Amino acid sequence: MQSGLSEPPDLAEQTTKFIVDILRRRQQPSAPELVEQIERNLGMEARWDLAAVVTRLADNPDLSRAERQYLQAMITSGAIEKALRGEGAAESHVASTIDILLRQSQQYRSSRAFQEMVEFMGRFQDYAPYNNMLVRLQNPSCSFYATARDWRDRFDRSLKEDARPLLILAPMHPVMLVYDLDQTEGEKLPDELSAFATFQGRWNPEWLSQTLENAGRYRIRVDFKPLSSTHGGFATIARGTGDWKMRIAVNDKLAEPSRFGVLCHELAHIFLGHLGADQDNWWPSRTNLERAAIEVEAEAAAFIVTSHLGLEGSSAAYVSRYLTGDKIPAAISMDNVAKVAGKIERMAKELVSAPRPKKPQ
Repeated sequence: MQSGLSEPPDLAEQTTKFIVDILRRRQQPSAPELVEQIERNLGMEARWDLAAVVTRLADNPDLSRAERQYLQAMITSGAIEKALRGEGAAESHVASTIDILLRQSQQYRSSRAFQEMVEFMGRFQDYAPYNNMLVRLQNPSCSFYATARDWRDRFDRSLKEDARPLLILAPMHPVMLVYDLDQTEGEKLPDELSAFATFQGRWNPEWLSQTLENAGRYRIRVDFKPLSSTHGGFATIARGTGDWKMRIAVNDKLAEPSRFGVLCHELAHIFLGHLGADQDNWWPSRTNLERAAIEVEAEAAAFIVTSHLGLEGSSAAYVSRYLTGDKIPAAISMDNVAKVAGKIERMAKELVSAPRPKKPQ
């Protein structure tokens, strides 16, 4: 005799499929966001299996390495367990602040300055990927390059007296000489390039010095060095440099407020996990995001920090390059942006305790 009662759903299987679907859409939410999505879509009971599901998936060979590292970092750092206990909720102001940034970016996209930038970029010859790689090897901070003839005919700019060429390969020729934007002079550049990475407003030099001191406590080395005028800075893994985990370079031609704004952006890349987790799990591993999500997350965090401190920069212009519609990209983690912005703001205002290395197993 049948009871007429249906079998309860296999929530572990449903949770597994749900998480895999999130990963396949190249989304890597924070642990609290993942728990919230599971609860909203599968019900509160799905929480019971979540930690076990994430642990199994972290060793699943069918997932990519980046996907497994994202899950492993959440387990090793204890983020999943904390989220299930209700710890680490996002700061409530972040969504409204990012909405402001989004509105400003949309307004910028309809401005003459944005159209000038699009027209400027559209006049560049489409060089082969291999040549782009050759140029980056010769000048890693080069953003715009062209032949002397193209600079003259397309941009009404001439080479400076001591312009230094870069070599690329060309059809029917062994090599071709091209020149970085900084090696030219002439017609006025678009506003977005001439005012690149500029931050102005109320300034306290201690914000920069304390952020630099605190970055060192996270074993992040910061150098100020010559870069292309269209390159504010970059963050990368510190390989073969002693105890440093990450390395940041900031354009040394920038004034202090602008150096600070760029530093906030590059620190955000690190703390948001865009370069992967470190061995001590001081930040997550979120390397499998689209470029648009990565850049909007980092600039949104920098925008929150600088806005709170009274600085106004070029965030709207920067974010406008990565918007394809009138919404924030779905892969952006509001929770991670809020926490990272709060961390960087504290680093600017006070000296923080150095995080503890992970204990050996």
